[in-house]
Amino acid sequence: MSDVAAVEQFVKKYRELKQEIAKVIVGQDEVVNQILISIFSGGHSLLIGVPGLAKTLMVNTIAQALGLDFKRIQFTPDLMPSDILGSEILDEDRHFKFVKGPIFANIILADEINRTPPKTQAALLEAMQERAVTVAGHHYKLSLPYFVLATQNPIEQEGTYPLPEAQLDRFMFAINLDYPSFEEEVQVVKATTNDENLTVNALFTAEEILNFQHVIRRIPVADNVIEYAVTMVGKTRPDSDAASELIKQYVDWGAGPRASQNLILAAKTHAAIKGKFSPDIEDVQAVANSILRHRIIKNYKAEAEGITEAQIIKSLF
Repeated sequence: MSDVAAVEQFVKKYRELKQEIAKVIVGQDEVVNQILISIFSGGHSLLIGVPGLAKTLMVNTIAQALGLDFKRIQFTPDLMPSDILGSEILDEDRHFKFVKGPIFANIILADEINRTPPKTQAALLEAMQERAVTVAGHHYKLSLPYFVLATQNPIEQEGTYPLPEAQLDRFMFAINLDYPSFEEEVQVVKATTNDENLTVNALFTAEEILNFQHVIRRIPVADNVIEYAVTMVGKTRPDSDAASELIKQYVDWGAGPRASQNLILAAKTHAAIKGKFSPDIEDVQAVANSILRHRIIKNYKAEAEGITEAQIIKSLF
C-alpha cells in the first residue's frame, strides 16, 4: 500500500477508534486525542489530574480499542524493582526460571508514579527508553508497540518522590486532566449507575499500529516547519539570544533537543489525523503545550507572580 493510501486509511480508522472510545469515555476529547497522538508517534505520556477522573478507565478503554495487552501497576512506597520487572525463581527441578512482571505488556498504566522511590522509578524508565529489561544479567526485549502512561496526583505531595527533570524529559507529553463539564458529569453518572455493560471492540492489531507508526515517520516535513520547531524550543532557554524578556525573567531552564524531536513527531501524527500529508506550523503549535509544559522549569518569581507554563508557551508562538 502506498503511503498516501495508508494515511487515508489511518484517518478513517482513527475516526472509528474515537467513536469506539466515546462509548465508554464521556468528553475528555482533547485528552484522548493527545494520548492517541503519543501512541502513534511512539512516545509515552504523563497524565496529571486529581483522583476520580477515570484515568485508569480511559487507558484501559484505549488499550481495548487498540487491541493491545494492558497492565496496571499501582506504585506504592514499598514497591521494589522486581515487583514490576519480574524475578527469577527456583522451579520444581531446581532450575532458575524467570517469571515476567507486569511491565511485559503493550500498554502500561503506571498509577501514581511519584509515590514510589527512585530505584523503582528507574527500573520503569529503562524499559521506557530501551524497550528492554535486564534482570539477573539477562536481557529481555519487550513486545512492541510499547507505551507507558504514568499518572500523577497534583494535590497530595506528602510522602512522594517527584520525578527528576531528566526522567520527566522521557515523557513525550504531559497531559492535564480537568473536571468534566456539568453536562458531561450528568452523562457519566447516568452511564455508570445502571446495569449495562458496554463492550469495546478491538479495531487494530499490534502489527497495524507499528505499520502506522512507520508511515507517520515517513511523512515529509518542510525545512521551515522544522526550523520553526527548533526556534520555538531554543526560545525557552533563558541564556540564548533568541529568548524574550518574559523567558529571561521567569524561566530557570528551558527544553532540550528531545523537545524539538517530539514536536516534529507529534506534528506529523497531528497532520495525519487531519488527513494532511505534511505538517505545517499550526500542527506544531497544536501539540506544543503538552510537549513543552513539563520541560520548562520556572523560577520562584514566576511562582510568586502566578505566571503559568501555558502563558510562557503562548509567548513562544
